[in-house]
Amino acid sequence: MIVMRYILGFLFLGGCWHAGALALGPDLLPDPVATIRLFAESLGTPEFWGHILVSLWRLTLGLVAAVAVAFPLGLLLGHCRAADLAGSPLLFITYPLPKIVLLPVFFTLVGLGDASRVLLIALTTGYQVLVIIRAGALSIDPSWAKAFRSMGGTTAEAVRHLYVPAALPALFTSLKVASGTAVAVLFLAESFATTSGLGYLIMDAWGMGDVLSMFNAILGMSLLGLVIYGVIGLLERVCCPWLFAGRR
Repeated sequence: MIVMRYILGFLFLGGCWHAGALALGPDLLPDPVATIRLFAESLGTPEFWGHILVSLWRLTLGLVAAVAVAFPLGLLLGHCRAADLAGSPLLFITYPLPKIVLLPVFFTLVGLGDASRVLLIALTTGYQVLVIIRAGALSIDPSWAKAFRSMGGTTAEAVRHLYVPAALPALFTSLKVASGTAVAVLFLAESFATTSGLGYLIMDAWGMGDVLSMFNAILGMSLLGLVIYGVIGLLERVCCPWLFAGRR
């Protein structure tokens, strides 16, 4: 039943795409069948796979770096009042700032390589993870911690057996939100000073007026985002099985 719903969703989107292609013409919006055919052909070329893997590497590294910093920091702000009093004002002052505008700054400080792009993805998505983890930690019933300590549990044991497991649902929710943001940031980061990645292919095809190739790369980046989102969903099922108990 779940598979059928997704199939119907893909068919609906494909129908909308086809209708738009008929209305606008192939010079503005290529037919989905032609785009999918070109995409299938591109998957048979090592060059296209190279661009996919470069983008996947940048995305994965950026998200992992974001979680490595934001998850423990969110737990600290959520469970330590002194840290939250000091850190939350800085968090909410800097959170609304558009991180994407820092790309030229990162190019200047770090260079034109992958480090600047990964850092931008990590910074942008890390804020989303941090805000959601902090909110999730603050929502935990304080009586749980009191009950844990009354049984002789130490702070380190509370972190391992209470705080981290309780924060896992919020972590995966934040990653689902951040995955879409990460793909959008990746596109912009790959639009400048690089010759690799799906974002580069999109802008290169656009510059040459090759609409079909542009949508081919757009389809690749969209599917890459879908794969990342799907992997996060699978990890959520593995790490948080209690959330899906009794569901179909």
